[in-house]
Amino acid sequence: MSTVNMLDAKTHLSKLVGDVESGAVDEVIIARNGKPAAKLVPVGKARDAGKRLGLLKGRFPPMSLEEFNANNDTVAALFKGEAQD
Repeated sequence: MSTVNMLDAKTHLSKLVGDVESGAVDEVIIARNGKPAAKLVPVGKARDAGKRLGLLKGRFPPMSLEEFNANNDTVAALFKGEAQD
């Protein structure tokens, strides 16, 4: 852990971020007027969400393109705020 004042943090931000990213330091405390104000720490590795395609497979009955498009006029009317027939 290292502590730097606000002016040094502004001046050397790229280096400080690089040090934290590379693991050279665990964290950097940024102080204002000698009092700790913020902590610069590395972001954990992003989790791999995995493949999410087909998440709802089998939960809805299969339909043809004609069946899918059959209600286009009704849906368009709802978006326009028109009353249904």
